[in-house]
Amino acid sequence: MPSRFSLALLTGYGALNAFRNRSIGIVSALVLMAGAGLAQAEPVEILALGDSLTQGYGLAQGDGLVPQLQAWLDRQGAEATLINAGVSGDTTSGGRARLGWSLTDTVDAVIVELGGNDLLRGMPPAAARENLDAILAEVTGRGLPVLLVGLSAPGNYGTAYKADFDAIWPELSAKYHTLLLPDLLAPIAALTPEERAAQGLMQGDNIHPSAAGVKLVVEALGPKVMELIEEAQRD
Repeated sequence: MPSRFSLALLTGYGALNAFRNRSIGIVSALVLMAGAGLAQAEPVEILALGDSLTQGYGLAQGDGLVPQLQAWLDRQGAEATLINAGVSGDTTSGGRARLGWSLTDTVDAVIVELGGNDLLRGMPPAAARENLDAILAEVTGRGLPVLLVGLSAPGNYGTAYKADFDAIWPELSAKYHTLLLPDLLAPIAALTPEERAAQGLMQGDNIHPSAAGVKLVVEALGPKVMELIEEAQRD
């Protein structure tokens, strides 16, 4: 028959084991919760598919559209990482050709900014529309949210050309249910040539924004990208 001392010892061991098991359970739960928190904090990876406007032509490394937009998003506390897939001189056809290998498995959302070089070369709006249609079909077919970023044609190509070109963006956005920024350079175009010159918003070619011009563009683009991030986080 066990002594009182033995019974007390056994009882103590039982309590210690119960405490240890409860402690292990609590620690395990905390580890799982921490793991879930880390998973939720994983940044949204956004592919910025574009031309020289995206690539940052003529600007210092930190002054281009993607780095300035990344800095803007960081200031908003957005958990997002931008990938600069801008290629200077690229047309909608070029963007379409390289889309497949640009869309890696880690991409969560896409910004499409193409068409400027089609416009500069006077290419038919129907060709740009066909290429952008194919790009959006590919991206949305993978279940990725899209922000479609357009441009406005100048009047020197004629009213019919301008109407056909400008209609590409809202019509394709409606077709594929994307977010839309109809004209990337609208904040600059809204100013008079004298105001643009006084603020130094354009580079010497009068085609590409300066660092100050990009900053102005980002202030209009940033909120749309925040919407894109929210869509990606819901999916």
